[in-house]
Amino acid sequence: MRLRALLDTEALGLRLLGGEDELDRSVRGVMTTDLRDPSRYLSGGELVLTGLAWRRDAADSEPFVRTLANAGVAGLAAGEAELGAVPEDLIEACLQHRLPLFAVDETVAFATITEHVVRQVSGERAGDLAAVVDRHRRLMTSGPAGGGPEVVLDLLTSDLDLHAWVLSPTGRQIAGAGEPLAPRVGAELAGRHLAATRTGRPGPHRAEVDGTAYSLFPIRNTGRGALPAPARDVRASVLSDWLLAVAADAGDWPEARLDLLQGVTQLIAVERDRRDAARAVRRRLAQEVLELVQTGAPPSEIAARLRVAAPVLLPGLGTAPHWQVVVARVEWSQEGADLPGGRAAQALLEEILVDPTVTGPDSADRIAVAHTGEEAIALVPLTAVPAVPEGADAPEGTGAPEGTGAPERQETALHADALLDAVRAPLAAGLADDGRLTLGVSAAVHSAEGLRGALEEARHARRVAAARPGPVCAAGHHELASHVLLLPFVPDDVRRAFTARLLDPLRDYDRRHRAELIETLEAFLDCDGSWTRCAARLHLHVNTLRYRVGRIEQLTGRDLSRLEDKLDFFLALRMS
Repeated sequence: MRLRALLDTEALGLRLLGGEDELDRSVRGVMTTDLRDPSRYLSGGELVLTGLAWRRDAADSEPFVRTLANAGVAGLAAGEAELGAVPEDLIEACLQHRLPLFAVDETVAFATITEHVVRQVSGERAGDLAAVVDRHRRLMTSGPAGGGPEVVLDLLTSDLDLHAWVLSPTGRQIAGAGEPLAPRVGAELAGRHLAATRTGRPGPHRAEVDGTAYSLFPIRNTGRGALPAPARDVRASVLSDWLLAVAADAGDWPEARLDLLQGVTQLIAVERDRRDAARAVRRRLAQEVLELVQTGAPPSEIAARLRVAAPVLLPGLGTAPHWQVVVARVEWSQEGADLPGGRAAQALLEEILVDPTVTGPDSADRIAVAHTGEEAIALVPLTAVPAVPEGADAPEGTGAPEGTGAPERQETALHADALLDAVRAPLAAGLADDGRLTLGVSAAVHSAEGLRGALEEARHARRVAAARPGPVCAAGHHELASHVLLLPFVPDDVRRAFTARLLDPLRDYDRRHRAELIETLEAFLDCDGSWTRCAARLHLHVNTLRYRVGRIEQLTGRDLSRLEDKLDFFLALRMS
């Protein structure tokens, strides 16, 4: 049983004094003690009952609570008969060690609580164990190889009357048995799960939406597509893991049933690994195309590579369509600044670019996403909307050109302001107060010749998004200044004069002192003026970076804290 269930039984006379966030802990037994150090009698998971006879003064509370917390007990229930009320020093010690604390009314005997807990725990174990073991065996032999996670979820419904859904980190339904989960509910559950995961509490997590209780089990991605997790930092994978949402409160479940659901999550993780293996080819092809684009390969070579890759990247579309480019970056502040962001951003882009109303694990089979270092880049084919019948009014932005009278198939482009609406809330919960996701969206391009410009355009748009407040931001090509289009037409003598005025003093200083001011300036602007990220990228102490930036400002007479001067430096570097 779970601690939460104790509060639902009025006959036990328990009042919660602290630890509301820890009420999903399992209770495996009960122990009554007034010893100052009962650790030798504890094995973990107990509800400890005490009459407080061990307490002589306020200094005794913290050592006693620390002993219980280190032993892994589920909670502490203190009787009020001895002192009349639970002392404040005991309440503070329990809050410090995150140990749930209950007050036991003086009219309730400890024997009553003990009998209730023992009856619940032993009864559930005896009544459920054999059946659960048999179901576990059936689930393990009916895994998702070939049938997908729906096979496992159907067994949960038919055998245990449990309705469950597999959800992505944004709340999109990947699999389910029976009625689909409402998108709004899925997004809410995903946000609750991500927020609970960021606190470090183990699952399952309890959530209530619209009066229905759900238990949320993490589905760890441990296969070939798993993200690297240095020092096992939860931030490296929290934004890419699936979750299993069960319409039930697992707080009263026996250990055997919890073990069964953990086995279910492992089977679904196999399905996740299968999906990632299928995506590996598309990711590799996208990587090859982007490498050609970034290295300045001839458009004819890029076009030829796209024609070869089209049957894999674009199954069912035939020829390569028009394209948009989306760039994403996941960044963590302070001590998380060295976490790899490219793989996390890749997994997020593959999820975000899927229509949130589309279900199924393979609904992203036309999205090709690669990652390079700290950013992820998606090549998104534009799909055509149905033709507007002749004589009908075309929706705004679609239909035939004015005056032609003929229907025309139009392509639906991504819009940055709408791209994140369905997923902003759950992702913000996963990023918490130390992470950021920023995206930039290019305009549509109609040939391989335009891909390099589209990539740069998407990167500039992402920088615009990075300048805005909030954990999740996006910007589109329409928000960019016109310099992206105008730079190729700036006369050479104007380019030379502009760049010389700003960059020549730095180049001369670098030649004389090998100070790497130009490299420092490029990194500083690329890191959006973040001292921490820039210093980490250049492997410098922050004070050294501040000295270099100060030298840049002194030599040029500019102020890198001003947006106008940052923009001038950025343009000078682009034109040089």
